[in-house]
Amino acid sequence: MAYRVGYRIADVGALLVCGGLGGVMEAACHGATDAGGMTLGLLPGPDSTSANPFVHIAVPTGLGHARNVLIVQTAQVVIAIGGAYGTLSEIALARKCNRRVIGLHTWDIGHDEQGRPHVIAADQPEEAVRLAQQHIT
Repeated sequence: MAYRVGYRIADVGALLVCGGLGGVMEAACHGATDAGGMTLGLLPGPDSTSANPFVHIAVPTGLGHARNVLIVQTAQVVIAIGGAYGTLSEIALARKCNRRVIGLHTWDIGHDEQGRPHVIAADQPEEAVRLAQQHIT
């Protein structure tokens, strides 16, 4: 799923911003690279060599998990894929920063005061990117 999200993000001409490490982040960067796109990895540690091989621009923040604030502030929309507590923190920060979150098999954290879901669920990667495009300001 992450590979397809990354591919589609690049395919629509957007920059992929992520934490720059392995797993979902690497798969998304791989997809974006294969589609000819650019990737930005905001790394938790002080060393750019920890970036996955598909990160074009590696920024070693030295901030640990606090780098999630930078990821969310850099992105116009967040697509959350699966995930553990790091993903949950990005979702929470995104909502706190008034960013829309599109979710693929990720956390369901309820609704806001107006009854809108905090995480807009998508079933497929292409749908996630399409929904994200609708929320870009």
